[in-house]
Amino acid sequence: MPTKSPGSSTQRCLATNNAKRVPRTQKKATVPSHQVPSRVPTKRLTSPLPRSTRHAARPAGCTQNHIEQLPPEILMKILWNLDASSLYCISYVNKLFYKLAKNNGMWRKKYSAKYGESKKLKAMHMDEVVEKLSVMKVQERPEGYWRRLYFRTIAGNNHTKWLKELGTINPYTGLPSHTERVLREQRVAWEITVCDKSGCEGTFEQSHTYYSDSSVTVCWSNGSWPAFHQLSTVQLHGVKRVPLKCPSAIKPGWWSLMAQLDIDTISKSSQVIGGDRLVMLLLLSPGIVIGIWRGQSSIAFVMATFHYHRLVERSLLGSSVCPYTIPENMPPFDDVDPNYGLHGYTLHITLHNTVTEIMFGHFPELFCRKGQIHEGFIQLNAIIRSKQSQHTPLSARVSLPWRSDALEGTVKNCCMMSLTLLDESQMPFWCVSMPVSMVLANEEPFSYDYQGQHFLIKYQDAEGKVQMDV
Repeated sequence: MPTKSPGSSTQRCLATNNAKRVPRTQKKATVPSHQVPSRVPTKRLTSPLPRSTRHAARPAGCTQNHIEQLPPEILMKILWNLDASSLYCISYVNKLFYKLAKNNGMWRKKYSAKYGESKKLKAMHMDEVVEKLSVMKVQERPEGYWRRLYFRTIAGNNHTKWLKELGTINPYTGLPSHTERVLREQRVAWEITVCDKSGCEGTFEQSHTYYSDSSVTVCWSNGSWPAFHQLSTVQLHGVKRVPLKCPSAIKPGWWSLMAQLDIDTISKSSQVIGGDRLVMLLLLSPGIVIGIWRGQSSIAFVMATFHYHRLVERSLLGSSVCPYTIPENMPPFDDVDPNYGLHGYTLHITLHNTVTEIMFGHFPELFCRKGQIHEGFIQLNAIIRSKQSQHTPLSARVSLPWRSDALEGTVKNCCMMSLTLLDESQMPFWCVSMPVSMVLANEEPFSYDYQGQHFLIKYQDAEGKVQMDV
């Protein structure tokens, strides 16, 4: 498992019948039906309506909107008395309400009432507060500023709390112990947004998730997907919905960009990693698998796997157009014995799929000798072939179950690999969570202990590479 040394200056790596109303002075015209040529269209005429119902007559299918005939001042007075959920939902009625419902002064009042800027502000009646606030102070912000701030504050009001919970580290994985609990408590979900070459865009919500000890696998199998060869962009967002009493389709929330692929990246990085008689699996970087129906180019499902390292931050702290930047970890310089090499590394690796765990391994005290350091890479051997006691069994077959709207199946010799390498200070040094495939080895090594075929699982990126003999 070659990987770049942390002490080197180069990059680090590892191994709507309208009726017409006739005026009162007009007589009703009658024409025998046999005198009217069939090619001339006839007009249906009606007598005038009584005076009491004259003003109520409107074309069928049309309704009169009395609300919009009110002066804007009256409308604003009504909107000021709505709660945040109703005010947010009414902004989807039409353009007028959308504009009125973004009033900065209105949302400034609601923001101050919920959070307050100081103890003195909380003690004062909020109507008095809004009146005393200068118009310039409220309206100098861009339109909709306080509305966005209100919902963003709700979405991230437990920021300090969940950061504290993530401070507890699992000694085996070197990752936060409560990552899954925090993700569930914060109601974090993930959405895929795809755009085709004609500009049509669609967003798909996750169907189901599978949590392992160091990663989470997310699947999207519902909805009408575009053809794969028509894809223009693919965006992956972490989403936290604001708990408001409004339809889920328009519920506000916070989106954090986690991955974005353009047409060039999709065409260049896609590679086939497996398939069965129904689907073929295409791998897109980073870690996104697209299932394509065989003999077609339509998408059956999409799945992705996310490593726990900084996953909560990446899912919540980015913006809709900019991802969260992970701070760089600078490991300490190891100069205890430069002639000996590097030591104290720990590897935690898991093979799993969307249902079960296939293999689990924890290998502490890994080291490399000076001769195993080459061009900034180091070689770490977690399992030595000659030491049978280090061999780790597989608890299930290497396979990847999948599910679409109507069908399901299993792709053999494919699974997810989650790898965490800790440096000598037990900090995450290289973290990987990717789909991998198992291929038959070209040259089978001689072994007295095992019979049958030998397979290889390989993975490589700019940081390093991994090879597993199975």
